[in-house]
Amino acid sequence: MPPKSSIKNNYVGTMYEIAATLILYVMASVMLGVAGAWVYLLKSMTATFRRVPRLGDNAADDNAERRNCARNYNAQDMNHAQDGSIKNISHANGGQKPMVSVILPARNETDYIRKCLDSLASQDYENYEVIAIDDSSDDDTFEIISQCARKYPGVIVPVSARPKPEGWMGKNWACMEGYQKAKGDLLLFTDADTRHDKNVITLAVKYFDENNLDALTVMPKMLAPDFWIKTSLPMISVFLHTRFSALNVNDPKSRTGYFFGSFFILKRDTYESVGTHKSVRGEMIEDGALGRKTKEAGHNMRMVRGEHLIDAVWARDLNTLWHALRRLIIPLRAQNGLAVTSCIVIAIAFLLFMPFLSLGIAAALTVAATTTTAAAAVVPPPPDDTKKADLLFPALIMFFASTVASGLVWAGSILESKTGLHIGSAYGLFAPLGGLVVSAGFLAGLLSSNPSLVWRGRTYAASDISDKQFAAV
Repeated sequence: MPPKSSIKNNYVGTMYEIAATLILYVMASVMLGVAGAWVYLLKSMTATFRRVPRLGDNAADDNAERRNCARNYNAQDMNHAQDGSIKNISHANGGQKPMVSVILPARNETDYIRKCLDSLASQDYENYEVIAIDDSSDDDTFEIISQCARKYPGVIVPVSARPKPEGWMGKNWACMEGYQKAKGDLLLFTDADTRHDKNVITLAVKYFDENNLDALTVMPKMLAPDFWIKTSLPMISVFLHTRFSALNVNDPKSRTGYFFGSFFILKRDTYESVGTHKSVRGEMIEDGALGRKTKEAGHNMRMVRGEHLIDAVWARDLNTLWHALRRLIIPLRAQNGLAVTSCIVIAIAFLLFMPFLSLGIAAALTVAATTTTAAAAVVPPPPDDTKKADLLFPALIMFFASTVASGLVWAGSILESKTGLHIGSAYGLFAPLGGLVVSAGFLAGLLSSNPSLVWRGRTYAASDISDKQFAAV
């Protein structure tokens, strides 16, 4: 009869083997689920790239033809015939094209505002103004705006925003200040860290008219100034092909609405009917919230690609990237509570980073089990061995599932880097690092003991955030 210690060791070894095997099979199942999610994401991404129109494009267009189209459009009358259409607006303006008021809020934007204003002041559209609002900047933003106003008289209108009232988040107050100065029948909102091709307003108004729209938003080319952003942005951008996909926004049966803050244009009466920026004053991601309200109100809106016409900066360095990631999660936590937000963050981590960690663990276990099997072929294991060799098959299953999931994450990251962001497919290879940074940033926002948001030198406590906060993830 074997000694009690041997029986105990055998029992412990058997339980260890059962538990380890179960964990490996569960992880393999989870990784297969992650792989399935990425198959859906890849399908959504390719559908977006294939089916969502580019502003100014048709199947036969090239750059020269797009610009010729814009010139022809400026030379001809619009012919929309419905009430509230651009043609009726033109008649009210004495036959002129409808006036477009570009509303440009800016706070602490000395590095970007001049280039943005130069690009907006050089538009080939014949009837527009640029309302440039300094939002109580701590730097020379207003001085640069004033210089550009003198350089482009009659085009750029400088505005110094009054002090922001309590309860107004982000750039909402500056947008309201600009709206109150605007004269246009069409309002175009954009950001100070953008750059616009000279025909973008012409093409936008043309598309707006041809499709009888109430609102139009254009997807920009997202610039990635440094290595950390180049590796992280592809992992963030994939979500734009799911919940906020242009295909969903453009589907009249879908309730999904979303505006890119870098460029969205809407009729004045549409903007007023959804309550202006006052209705989203407590929202940090106000562009998305306003887009949602516009779609839910039944207005005809559309999202198109415009990476060939508009450049925008989502984050400028590692520090602003970190704050931007926290900015996405903290409002979600304020709205849904810690438990629900924790589940969301865990799900995102499993989508973006865990396949690579699981692959590494599965590879190590497979090597260890293979080594044990090879050794057992030469020297039989003792009776109380924990039977690591028996873990070889479940380890191989987990390794296979993790390899498939990781490969699909890499494929999505490379596709987004090359086709969506135009930063080169090489940065897609850094998907494990990008997934880690994004997951860590979200986790930091989730676990912050005193959650607050920092935006353009202003800090907002969690208590400032609307309890109906719009969330972008």
